Amino acid sequence: MVVEAAWQGRRAAARRLTAQRPVRILGMAQTLSDSELVARCRSGDQQAWAELVDRFSRYVYAISVQAFRLPEADAEDVFQEVFARAYEHLDGLRDDAAVRPWLGQLTRRLCIDRLRATSRERPTADEELDLAGSEETLTMLEDALTVHEALAATPEHCREILDRFFARDESYRTIGEALDLPAGTIASRISRCLGRLRELLEGRTRPDTPSSSR
Repeated sequence: MVVEAAWQGRRAAARRLTAQRPVRILGMAQTLSDSELVARCRSGDQQAWAELVDRFSRYVYAISVQAFRLPEADAEDVFQEVFARAYEHLDGLRDDAAVRPWLGQLTRRLCIDRLRATSRERPTADEELDLAGSEETLTMLEDALTVHEALAATPEHCREILDRFFARDESYRTIGEALDLPAGTIASRISRCLGRLRELLEGRTRPDTPSSSR
């Protein structure tokens, strides 16, 4: 009875923490690697937990909505359940730096459970094919989110010029007029910003160094 009450209390705490999407904690987000953030969470740092949810919330939600095409209400339920279970079982994570794929696997499993519970029957061959195809979608999502996160870490002038050139498909002249820059310098600026983005992406793909606080 005591163990059950403690378990329910832990789950309730996790749901309270994920009930509202947390505001990004800039200092922590800029300085902690994934493994360091997990170590802080294990130590009971509630601010670290809020940052962990914020860091991976878009990833988890995108898997539910884009890879598995869950309705919004079901995606929200999966979102809550993923982080509730993560809160309960974080001590079981063997490699702190692998928290993203761990959350991704948990999200996929819960999405499949939700789809099967909704259908109330074994998936048809077409549904099984859809689930297999979701893996390819998931890989694309992971790549896109990694680029988005790295882009957010670039200086504001780089985000602006890359967005205008690649997302809005603006010409050098249009970009120069909008940003009050000589059109002849736009190409070199784009090149420098792409170099900075590449450095950030390469940094994100290197293994995290072991956390000394573990």
